[in-house]
Formats: sequence, structure tokens, C-alpha cells
Amino acid sequence: MRVQLSVPVQEEFDAELGRLLDARLPAALAAADASVWPAESEAAGRLGWVDLPLRTGDLLDRIDALRDELRAQGLRSITLTGMGGSSLAPEVMAESAGVRLEIVDSTDPNQVIEAIGTDLGHTVLVVASKSGTTIETDAIRRAFADAFTTAGIEPASRMIAITDPGTELDRLAAEEGFLATFHADETVGGRFSALSAFGLVPAGLAGVDVRAIVADAAGALDSLGAESPENPALRFGTWLGIAHARATEKLVLAETSPGLAGLSRWIEQLVAESLGKDGQGILPVVVDGVGDVGFADARADALLCALGPAAEFGAPSGFNAVIDGSLGEMFLFWEYATAIAGYSIGVDPFDQPDVEAAKAHARTVLEGGGGMEDEEPAFREGQVQVYGEVGEATDLVSALDALFAEVDEYGYVGVQAFLDRIAEAHAEQLRALVSRHAGVQATFGFGPRYLHSTGQYHKGGRPNGVFFQITADPRTELLVPGRPYGFSVLQRAQALGDAAALTEKGRRVLRVHLLDRAKGLEQLRAAIAAIEPRHHYGVD
Repeated sequence: MRVQLSVPVQEEFDAELGRLLDARLPAALAAADASVWPAESEAAGRLGWVDLPLRTGDLLDRIDALRDELRAQGLRSITLTGMGGSSLAPEVMAESAGVRLEIVDSTDPNQVIEAIGTDLGHTVLVVASKSGTTIETDAIRRAFADAFTTAGIEPASRMIAITDPGTELDRLAAEEGFLATFHADETVGGRFSALSAFGLVPAGLAGVDVRAIVADAAGALDSLGAESPENPALRFGTWLGIAHARATEKLVLAETSPGLAGLSRWIEQLVAESLGKDGQGILPVVVDGVGDVGFADARADALLCALGPAAEFGAPSGFNAVIDGSLGEMFLFWEYATAIAGYSIGVDPFDQPDVEAAKAHARTVLEGGGGMEDEEPAFREGQVQVYGEVGEATDLVSALDALFAEVDEYGYVGVQAFLDRIAEAHAEQLRALVSRHAGVQATFGFGPRYLHSTGQYHKGGRPNGVFFQITADPRTELLVPGRPYGFSVLQRAQALGDAAALTEKGRRVLRVHLLDRAKGLEQLRAAIAAIEPRHHYGVD
């Protein structure tokens, strides 16, 4: 693989590279030796990923056999429900290979209904949850089971579980007689699980050549564990570490190769969850290409990283990188480099101390009657209701303008959209618009998907972000079987729960609720575009 780095502080880089080599960090990682980490680190139980490509032979054989069995039964449609590390890697593999794998990682009722109705008679549902208790995954499994039953299909005959041994999901699969159960390695954390059963099983069953991905990863092992200043993961991890020390903490990711389509979203959750804690970290910013405002006009707080073959992208100075390789190489490279960066920064890359906060608040909302006892809106304008502290603002433009005014020059705006990720995918276009008019980096995440990705950084990383949350009236409802609420109630509870967790951490949150989704989104676009750019890129 190719790793090309621009290092504006070569002396600092060389010194940190030497320090990490003196600590024998690459060799310790390759040997799954946790002794280099502080005693309180979770490293001792979370280093099983380092040699996964060498331990997948039996798993790959089993995937091949099961895929042939499914095809013989006419089961041609593979649907995966899982969150974060349990779904993003197989999604990348399928997208890069041009293979259809339906991902259901939303609690939006319309999106769940559409997934169920796609091709139920020929569908197998892969239920992936490391803990076995992920609330979104369990709700979606229940909805599919109910639909299978209604269609006269035994649910267990169409379900495959991927989970750690002994979890609730593992017990359920055994009791009900699931079609298959794959036990994950308990020493592999979710976000480091791309080359485990979580990544390989769904992608392989859908038709991706996962053997080639594993082989490419295996071929990179020696270079990634080498005690050498030329080790690409060591160099990149060092690069991230010294940039962070200089308050250059936003990693802007632009894909330049169709063969790496979607990889930036997987990197986003790996880097954000691993490094964003203790008031520190690297914030991944996924953009649409090297011409995107967040990339082409980035400020001094941004590291620019092109994924895939790329010519020089016109940045004469600063931290810039081009990283190219096969998908298998990329998975392992980023895992090694992220762990090394965590060591360099001084955070534990294997824990996620702030993820539970939003879940706890969401449970509180649900237990309090479904989360419908929301506060009164500050005001309504057209198809939009605005919630939160708005000061003297009485219209959408002034409320958003005031929110953007609270971001310092090197902060960011996090856009969080609790919408239908498929039908309303165009909402993601708001990110570039916000970035241009707020004049800072902006991130975008569909909820609750982002809660298992950048959600950790939002609450535990550098406290220089403000949050623009979008919720909406449901277009339909779907009850969660066996639960006293529907998907729309769960979705809204998750939004309110994360807003509460952010507020508890002192983060500023403005929530905009759409009464009509299409008209409301158009109203939002117009309001953002009407804001006079502040600290605009290139106008310092």
C-alpha cells in the first residue's frame, strides 16, 4: 500500500517516531502484548484483532458452505441489522464490490417497513450485536420475526446471529433454533471487528469475495508490525499524534477511488470512538471529495487525507496525506494506526466511556411514557418547530445564525438527522451548506447510526462543537413487537436522549423538528443559505 505524508514539523515527527519505536509499540501490537499500555487500559482484553487475517480459515469455509446452502434454497437477499462496528465494515465491502447487502441500522419506522417489504420471501436476516442487547438491533429483529410469521415463514429458519458467546442473542438463537450462529472473538472490540465474523459473514453471504479481502490484509501484517521507521501504520499514527499535539484535530477524509467507496464512514467510527475522549481526540470529517468546501478550503485545524490514488491537491503546507491500498490492507492499516495514535495522544483507544450516556437518557425517556412529553417549542415557522435556547431569535435564520455564532474559528457544527437514511439521503447535502455558511468544519450523521460512531467524540472529545439536531413527525408507525412503544417513539427517545447527554456535558444543542419532512428540509436549506458566512473559509 502507499502512504504519502506531508509533515510540516519534521523534527517533532522524528522525535515522536523515535519515542514510539523505543517503546516497541508496533511489535507489542503485533504480538497482542498489552504491557505497553497503562494498567487501567482495556487493551489486555481487546487486542484479538491484530492477527485476525491468520485465523479466519474455518470461518471462511463455513461462510462458503452457508452461502451455497442459502442459494440452493432460493434465499438470495441478505439483510443485516447491526449498529456501528457491526454493520459499517460489511457495508463498505459490499458497496466497494458492487454487491447488494441491505443494511437496516435505523429506528425510523418507514425505513424499517421498506426493508421488511423489499423481498421477504427470499430474505435472510443477519442479526449482529456484540453485546447481544443492542436496542435497535433487537427491535428490528422483532419486527422481522413478526413479518416472517405473518407471511407463514418460521422466523428462526431465516435468521443468522453474530454475537459474543453467552449473550442474550446467543441464548435466543439457541432456544429458537436460528439457521446459524457465529460466535465472535470476545477479545475484538466492535469497531476493530472488520476482519472478524461481524464483517466477513454478512459480506460473504451477500457474495463479496471476502477471501481476497482477508488475503490482502494478511499480506500487510509484516509491514504493520515491523519495528521500522518505514512502518506505514507507525508513521501515520505518529502523524496523527503530533498534529493533535498542535491542536490540529480534524481529520478530513475524501475518497478518490470507487474501490474504497464508503470506507470513510468506517474510518469515521473507528477514529472517533477510539480517540475522542478525555477532552481530546481527532474528529473525522467525511466530505464528498477533494473539491468539497471542507477539504479544498480547510483551515489550519484540519488534516487532509485522500483515500485512494490522488494527485497533489493543492495544499502547499500543513498536514496532508494520500493513503491508497486494497480494502483488506486499509482495514488493518487503519486499525493499527488508530491504536498507535491513541498511544501517542495518551488516550485508551479501546474504551468508549461516553457512549452509554445517550442510551441511559433514551431509556429514561422511554420509561417516562414514550418521550412524547417534550418541552414546548421556542417558536414555529412554516413546517418547522425550533426547540432549545434561542435567545431573542424568533425565526429560523436568526436561530441558526446564533448557533453558528457560538462556534469558535476552529470548532465544528455536528448535524444530527433522525430521519429515514434511505428515502431522505439527500438531507446529507446540508453538511456542506452548513460548513460554508458557518465557516467551520461540519459533520453529518443519521441518527441513531451516529450514536455508535461519532457520538463518543461529541460528548468525550474536544469541547468545541455545537449541535444542530433534526427530528421529524413520522410518516407512518410500526410497533415494536413485545414492547410498549413503536419505532417512531424509540427514534424520538434516542434523539432526545442524546440531546440531554450533550447538554449534560455542556454542549450547545438546537433541535429543529419538521412537521412536513420534504417542505421542512427545503425550508432548512433556504434558512442556512440565507445566513451571512461567518469566519468564512479563505476570508481570515
